Amino acid sequence: MVGPAAAAQLGALAACIVLFVPLGMAGWHLSRNKVLFFSGALFISLAVAVHLAPHLPSLSLLLLSSLSPSAPITSTTSSSSSDPITTPTFASCLPFLHDIDWHQESPSFPPTWRWAPHPHAAACGFQRLPRADASDLLNGSWILVAGDSQARLLALALLRLLLDPVALPPVEADLFRRHSDYHAALAARGLTLDFVWAPFESNLTALLRGLRRRSPASRPDVLILGSGLWHMLHFTNSSLYGESLISLKRAAVALLSTAPAQPPHMFWLGLPTLVNSMLNTEEKRARMNATVWDEYDREVSESTILRSSGGPFLLLDIGLLSQGCGHGCTADGMHYDSVVYEAAFHIMLNALLIESQQRI
Repeated sequence: MVGPAAAAQLGALAACIVLFVPLGMAGWHLSRNKVLFFSGALFISLAVAVHLAPHLPSLSLLLLSSLSPSAPITSTTSSSSSDPITTPTFASCLPFLHDIDWHQESPSFPPTWRWAPHPHAAACGFQRLPRADASDLLNGSWILVAGDSQARLLALALLRLLLDPVALPPVEADLFRRHSDYHAALAARGLTLDFVWAPFESNLTALLRGLRRRSPASRPDVLILGSGLWHMLHFTNSSLYGESLISLKRAAVALLSTAPAQPPHMFWLGLPTLVNSMLNTEEKRARMNATVWDEYDREVSESTILRSSGGPFLLLDIGLLSQGCGHGCTADGMHYDSVVYEAAFHIMLNALLIESQQRI
């Protein structure tokens, strides 16, 4: 069978024959009468033009495509499967979000952190976002942080990055009112922050169920939850903790099932590394030891609440970050210096950046 391009070329050849053969014959017989010759040529040209006019658009496209096979006229893709340059996906970057190095020049200087200088971090484009870029990323968002004192410290890390230092002291005083909630509408930064005091997993489950009853448009864009320390201190029962996490996971999945096209981003705050000898009460030192911590941490994994095991929450590993910062970063063996929660917050920002496929 003759292809479209070949058919177009044959058609063009036929048109040339129809046009030029009569002209040649007319020229042979009418060479002595120029007026008659040009009249005949004009007549034949007009006849051919009228005949081919309806086919000229498709004909030109077919001719161009046959002349330029490497550059098709229509294309729906901008790259081919053989392109060696690939953009890292969110899933491929996940394992390296916590790949952080800690450094301390001397005991008189606070520790600093950076992403490890590995090719993975460079390919994923991890970066510490300055205030303006973080504001752009979170612009228009409602961020809800709920949990115990670890969650409160992460909320403080957010405020420290987004607010001017002179505005921070009164905000910090309001945020750290004992066992209280906190609300801030940062109009200049285009976002809203809420902290909800919810030290037990049952509190968080009730919070998620309440959010599900709201319309999707009135739900938070980013959810950061975390608990376990109060359960460890007051119940010291890892199995019961695991059961509570399973109920929490179900509430989170139910919330996502009624979410719009863009569901809320969910993060889970891991338990901090506990320095038993530095805990400030005998009860804490008896109940919150390394063995119990390992049991509670294992329940988090086995509950499948985390994204790594198919759950809805992406882990912000405070345990790993606090361990990297070291014992010098805590005064009470439980709560760590702001640099730990700053690192966790920047990990969260980079996760949001990659997941939304944005570039700053």
